[in-house]
Amino acid sequence: MLGAARGITSSSSSRIFSRNILSKPPSFFTISCALAPSIPRFSVRSMADSAFKKIQIQRDDTAFDAYVVGKEDAPGIVVLQEWWGVDFEIKNHALKISQLGPGFKALIPDLYRGKVGLDVAEAQHLMDGLDWQGAVKDICASVDWLKANGSKKVGVTGFCMGGALSIASSVLVPQVDAVAAFYGVPSPELADPAQAKAPVQAHFGELDNFVGFSDVTAAKALEEKLKESKTPYEVHIYPGNAHAFMNRSPDGIKRRKGMGMADEDEAAVRLAWSRFESWMARFLS
Repeated sequence: MLGAARGITSSSSSRIFSRNILSKPPSFFTISCALAPSIPRFSVRSMADSAFKKIQIQRDDTAFDAYVVGKEDAPGIVVLQEWWGVDFEIKNHALKISQLGPGFKALIPDLYRGKVGLDVAEAQHLMDGLDWQGAVKDICASVDWLKANGSKKVGVTGFCMGGALSIASSVLVPQVDAVAAFYGVPSPELADPAQAKAPVQAHFGELDNFVGFSDVTAAKALEEKLKESKTPYEVHIYPGNAHAFMNRSPDGIKRRKGMGMADEDEAAVRLAWSRFESWMARFLS
C-alpha cells in the first residue's frame, strides 16, 4: 500500500538523472555534467570485503564474478548494485542483509565485470554501456546458483539501477520468490511491472527528484502497475528522504552530500530494513 507523501517539486537543473524513454532502452538517464566536478572520487575498500567469498558463475557463453556472504543453507538474496558498480556501499548492504533475523545468504553479481565508477561521469558511462538484457540473465544465473547451493528460496533486491533491475526480475525471472526494490523503476522497454510474477516491495524517498525513475510520481505509477499484477506488493514512501537514503556509511554519506542529498534519517533507514526483513522472511522462509 502506498504511504502518504507530500508533494515535491524539482527544477530540471537540480536533477542528476532524467528519464530518456525515447532513446535505446539501456539509456535510462542523462547526467547533468555541471554537477560532476563537485562529486568526490572514491576508491574505498569496504570493511566488509574480508567477509565475502568470491565465486564465478557461468551462463550461456560467458562467466562473471560474484561475491557471497552468509550461512550456507540460508534463504538466498541476490543483491544488485547501484550505478557505481560493486563498491563499498553495495557490499555493506549485502553484509547487513546476511545478518538480518535468522540470516540470509547474500550474493552480489558483478554486472560491470570488475569496473567501478569513481565519480558520477564514470558511473553514468558504465550504466549507459550496460547490457540490460544481459544483466537480467546474470540475475537469473545468480538465482539458479543460490538454489543449487543450499538456498531453497531466493529473493532479489537492489538499489537505484539495481532497484529497477530487481523489479524487472519479478517479471522476467520466474525462479525469483520475492523482490524488494529501493528507489528504481525499470523502463517499459525492459519490463512491465503489471506482469510481475513474484511479490514486490518497493521503497522510495519523498524528496527523490529523479523524475520518472524514482520520484513520488514514479512510485505511484509503480503501485498502479503492481495492482494489475495480482501479486502481493507494498510501496513505501519515506517523508523527508531523498534518493539513495539507505547509504549510511561515512563515505556513502559524503558521496550523497556531494550530489546535493544532505538528508540523514536513521529512523527511516531502520524502518526500511525492518520492512525488508519482514518481507523476505515472509516469502523466503
